[in-house]
Amino acid sequence: MESIKKEILSLREEIEKNARLYYEQDAPVISDFEYDRMFRRLQDLEAQYPQYDSSDSPTKRVGGRALDKFEKFTHPVQMGSLTDVFSFEELDLFLARMDDTLGKSAEYSVEPKIDGLSVSLIYENGVFVRGATRGDGFVGEDVTENLRTVRSIPLKLSEPLPYLNVRGEVYMPRRVFEQVNALREQEGQPLFANPRNAAAGSLRQLDSKIAAKRRLEIFVFNLQEGSLYMDGSAPKTHGETLARLSALGFTVLPEYKILSGSEAVKAHVEALGEMRAELSFDMDGAVVKINDLADRVKVGEGTGVPKWAVAFKYPPEEKETKLLDISVQVGRTGVITPIAELAPVHLAGTTVSRATLHNGNFIREKDIRIGDTVIVRKAGEIIPEIVASIEKHRTGEERAYEMPAACPSCGQALKQDDCGDGAAIRCVNPACPAQRSRSITHFASKGAMNIDGLGPQMVELLLKNERIKDVTDLYTLTVGDIKDLDRMGEKSAANLIAAIADSKGRGLERLLYALGIRQVGEVAAEQIAGRFGTIEALFAATAEDFIAMSDIGEITANYILEYFADPEHRALCERLAALGVETVAKKEKSSAILEGLTFVITGTLPSMTRDEATERIKQNGGKVSSSVSKKTSYVLAGEEAGSKLTKAKELGVTVIDEAAFLAMLEDGNH
Repeated sequence: MESIKKEILSLREEIEKNARLYYEQDAPVISDFEYDRMFRRLQDLEAQYPQYDSSDSPTKRVGGRALDKFEKFTHPVQMGSLTDVFSFEELDLFLARMDDTLGKSAEYSVEPKIDGLSVSLIYENGVFVRGATRGDGFVGEDVTENLRTVRSIPLKLSEPLPYLNVRGEVYMPRRVFEQVNALREQEGQPLFANPRNAAAGSLRQLDSKIAAKRRLEIFVFNLQEGSLYMDGSAPKTHGETLARLSALGFTVLPEYKILSGSEAVKAHVEALGEMRAELSFDMDGAVVKINDLADRVKVGEGTGVPKWAVAFKYPPEEKETKLLDISVQVGRTGVITPIAELAPVHLAGTTVSRATLHNGNFIREKDIRIGDTVIVRKAGEIIPEIVASIEKHRTGEERAYEMPAACPSCGQALKQDDCGDGAAIRCVNPACPAQRSRSITHFASKGAMNIDGLGPQMVELLLKNERIKDVTDLYTLTVGDIKDLDRMGEKSAANLIAAIADSKGRGLERLLYALGIRQVGEVAAEQIAGRFGTIEALFAATAEDFIAMSDIGEITANYILEYFADPEHRALCERLAALGVETVAKKEKSSAILEGLTFVITGTLPSMTRDEATERIKQNGGKVSSSVSKKTSYVLAGEEAGSKLTKAKELGVTVIDEAAFLAMLEDGNH
């Protein structure tokens, strides 16, 4: 038995060593076949001899049992956030303030601000025992099982330290992000907006096997208070801290420098900004912090933020590329949108080859021509858009663009939109194939009927094979109708049919939004359903009935009336009802505690999703908005809150955390 134990320990050591060479240093010394052989041998031995199993075994990185939910975890040390600065002038003020406070020229660490998800890792006797998300800084979620799958997190340190608590940023490498999105596209699943969004979604998977497949990584950047060393010593500077963490087996922040003087600090901040497009990970800024730990104590802490550090935020990344052509896209309501077809360019973490051009007026006002060199950026770091064309790069071969006169999908003549500004043109053919595909996709989308597995590709597959013609046909499908289609099979078909059946009970609120009535979004659909209660009452409603509602104007009222006055639309609603789709409002307010209040939700909350928080606000009479304004009552902020939190502070809007929100619901005070 002793020989078995030795073999297991030897295999673990060899596997971890080769994993570091492969994943962290990109310098493998054995073949994938040999690595896999060792890994399978270790798995077999641990299964055969469970007395030798261990939580620090590399086999734990493939994921374990699925959880029902994440448990809350109270951080031993608060995980604070950073104050943002947006210009070198603001950075100069911070540096001058630090020097004045300390009475000397301070030394600073300047390092990349990784765009990921902040976590704490806790080790006891050198073994990884707990990991949690930041949450609100005080309470996060226990995601230990998922963090075990991150290969750059050592499961066992090089020294058996009694207790260690470190902070790091979990991220998804850009190449992995592109691979994950390519696979999701093949499977008809919604794409992740950016690597940070993908990392957050992956780390919050209840099934750690899914998290393991996402190949997340981590950079560790801080040693939390309370950590103990074998000899009782502690590092005196941030630079020493990173060196010690690296020696223990952690992957620490790359490209950081210890510098003195404002000019040197600003130069490296600028250098980091220039190199961010070439890095393998996303970064959204540079962190500047005092290097000497004793000096940090002298400067002190603010409320939830250290006074001795700031995050310099870079402006949206812009790139030049070639506009190869302009295509058009037919939306679900028939609006024709011009799309820029670009020479691929890497921008804010993804490769961009298409960008919206909004409408014909936008193209004319910006004087954008096919063949132009254009500047492209991501609006809100997500949606690619054209900023401008660069006239000085023109050769004379560029071509002006005119919007089409006929629909590219059905060939019917297009009409000028009647919504007021005349900017949009629209296909009004209800049988237009492009509109049909997009309207069915919208009907099945998350905010509408939420039919899992019915994405754009699946809709196209069903239409192409003549399994459906409109949304009512979804509710007559059987497993036998679809199991033989490409990429389906008995189990996938059964799952889809079950998801379609489950969607019948969503209620009038979701159905109204799913129908795709112009200018009726999720909020308006809920308000209309709450006011009228049944689809039959909507059939009989007048323009005055709709306009009497606080958030429904004359134009929207007319669109609703036109929709239900159309015999085809009314017949579609009646058929859906006959097929068992609920046409009665489901939601009733549980209280009016939040009546008259408007909330904006940002970041990741500790114990509920943003959808769940939205639901609770609405159930108690409040409203939820997607943007912060002076009319916003509260911003409910969780972990990694972004620009909305900054905007709230600028406008003086009250910011609350989840605990304050729950207290508000409980005692009714606000």
